[in-house]
Amino acid sequence: MCGIAGIFNLKKEKRHASAIRAMTDAMAHRGPDADGFFVDEKTALGHRRLSIIDLSAGANQPIFDENGRYALIFNGEIYNFREIIPLLPEYHFRTKSDSEVILAAYAKWGKNCLAHLNGMFAFVIYDKIAGTLFAARDRLGIKPFYYFLDGDRFVFSSEIRSLLASGLVPRRLDRAALRNYLVFQSVYAPFTILEGVLQLMPGECATISAAGMEKEFYWKIEQPPADVDVFDQKTTEKRVRELLSASIERRMIADVPLGAFLSGGIDSSAVVALMAQASERPVDTFTVSFAEKQFDESRFADTIARKYNTRHTTIRLAPDDFLRSLPEAFEAIDSPSGDGLNTYVVSKATKNAGITVALSGLGGDELFAGYPYFNRFQKVHYARPLYLLLPRAIRHPLFSVARNAFSSNKKLGRLLQTFQAPAPTIDEIYPIFRLVNSPKEANDVLGTSGFPELIIQKLLRDRQSYMSTLPALSQYSVAEMLGYTLNVLIKDTDQFSMASALEVREPFFDYKLVEYVLRVPDRLKLDKTSAKPLLVRSLGDLLPGSIVHRPKMGFVFPWKHWLQHDLRAFCEKYLENLSKYGVFDPKIIHRLWSEFLGNKGEGASYVIIWQLVVLSFWLEKNKIEC
Repeated sequence: MCGIAGIFNLKKEKRHASAIRAMTDAMAHRGPDADGFFVDEKTALGHRRLSIIDLSAGANQPIFDENGRYALIFNGEIYNFREIIPLLPEYHFRTKSDSEVILAAYAKWGKNCLAHLNGMFAFVIYDKIAGTLFAARDRLGIKPFYYFLDGDRFVFSSEIRSLLASGLVPRRLDRAALRNYLVFQSVYAPFTILEGVLQLMPGECATISAAGMEKEFYWKIEQPPADVDVFDQKTTEKRVRELLSASIERRMIADVPLGAFLSGGIDSSAVVALMAQASERPVDTFTVSFAEKQFDESRFADTIARKYNTRHTTIRLAPDDFLRSLPEAFEAIDSPSGDGLNTYVVSKATKNAGITVALSGLGGDELFAGYPYFNRFQKVHYARPLYLLLPRAIRHPLFSVARNAFSSNKKLGRLLQTFQAPAPTIDEIYPIFRLVNSPKEANDVLGTSGFPELIIQKLLRDRQSYMSTLPALSQYSVAEMLGYTLNVLIKDTDQFSMASALEVREPFFDYKLVEYVLRVPDRLKLDKTSAKPLLVRSLGDLLPGSIVHRPKMGFVFPWKHWLQHDLRAFCEKYLENLSKYGVFDPKIIHRLWSEFLGNKGEGASYVIIWQLVVLSFWLEKNKIEC
């Protein structure tokens, strides 16, 4: 796990030694163990290293192949690197690192090397002879890759702040992306909050040369290979268990202390149980404990820790601990997000406990239909006859009246809103379920009208032909992994864990497991026996009933109280600062804030207030122009 940065000249040759050092300095937190540079007239490469595999200095980056033609900078882990080595008998390895395996694989197979790699990664290879760059991002987008391309140069990095530190990237707000931020609490890939700064998509690679940038997908989540046609229950459960076990074993390879987050929920408990089976020594587990009993999950975590004899550490936190962490958490923000504070605090506490790598249960809900949205989409999806029976001209006003009648029930209102969509397809329904604020609320804040097509809606529509061939629940899994999961959960996990130089690995995002589960029929994924029944049954007796049937919990920050009291002056300062950018309607923001403080109207929700405060802080800190 590291940070990468680079500058590639498309036309005029120029050395960027000072700029590349500024870029790596800006993300020193990602790699406190070493830094490295390569600079010539064509390109500048920089690297910050968090040493995980092969701790020797010989594995520092940039790293060159044995012939000196290719230079690699790499962020992430290749979990199957030892399996690839026997396929490269002609290459003379000088290190025991996964980084050099990428180089050797590229030297032999070119871009087709990606078919052999199983891991989380973002890397760039500079070909000194051809004068080109090759860049790639992993299949699920676990590791970030930001870039800026103009007619003169290609600038890239693991973080946006690093791009800005180069002095070569304009500090301009993308107004279209801003609307998406207000609606979804994050800007969805391939865009970012900055104009001209983009992201490689999951499963995408690119070749950059003097002619520009050529991108292509080497893997798409909505196109899992059709290598199995029949799914009986026992075969499916056995295969899920095999794939998840293999994923976890691969992610336990490290030359530094490794542990696991353990909340006591199904997903993290499954990870710990399978880690214990694969390990010859007790697993280190970490749980966050709260004094508030209604939020505290430590008793469930203790059950798993005792069952598998883990070396268990309970990290006791109070709401004030989160409040005190706000200043440093704000400084850790690389890309504005309405969420993520909990990830920062938990990651910092885990790192302070002596762990460098932690396995997480993130992804279990997305893959095994663990959110209520899955069941709701399935109902809407199979309500197609109602859509055909009632033309939209009739359906729209009918359900609009019903929605207004039940306006106090947000869940029901959101479900009724789906029946106003043109069709019960994933591109129409998913954005409705994942709205944080309505397009109207976003327009009010910006003093605008109308609304451009949502980023996620266009992305899903473009992929609809393949997605429609998947089971309904799998369609929602794909949408979730390209939407909220990628752009909020995964992004926040990366930026807030790496702020403390903690590597987080997610076994549920192993692409082989994902490909298989996406082809499993709906009937095996949802029933009334438990949450995520396919996952639970595949684990057999590994999880006790107290874990399987426990209520779903989560710590809820007292945001409303904080914003109205402890953080009131802080919020007022940054809400007022928004008026200087000329993009926001100060009257609307003032009204929302007043209604929030007075606990009246829709403005009483803290969500849009907090998003605006976070955004304002980020705009000021990074000196962004609007």
